[in-house]
Amino acid sequence: MHKINLASKFSQFHEHWSPRIVAELNGQHVKLVKFAGDFVWHKHEAEDELFLVVDGTFTMHYREDGAELAMDLSPGEFLVVPRGVEHRPAASSEVSVLLFEPSSTANTGNVTESALTVSNPDWL
Repeated sequence: MHKINLASKFSQFHEHWSPRIVAELNGQHVKLVKFAGDFVWHKHEAEDELFLVVDGTFTMHYREDGAELAMDLSPGEFLVVPRGVEHRPAASSEVSVLLFEPSSTANTGNVTESALTVSNPDWL
């Protein structure tokens, strides 16, 4: 066992939309990522995703019953995006986010030909 200091881990990288793995448990990865700007619309057919805001704010855009909706998240707040829900995070300035998702989850889900796709995230 070892403890993980989130501030220390976040200080080790600066790239946006490039998740880093910091822990693994029960087939799940705990990832850290920095957002800035808009991500691609995508969905995950088989995985739910948890987004926990550590620092900054962002908006999760999502589509439900044919409508495009949005939810703002601030530090200390989290959101679970259920499998199959099309979504797109967006941040007007840098935000630090902790993700909790199955280890097989690709960051761009069903969108496989994006410049933002990270197939094998690095470990910190």
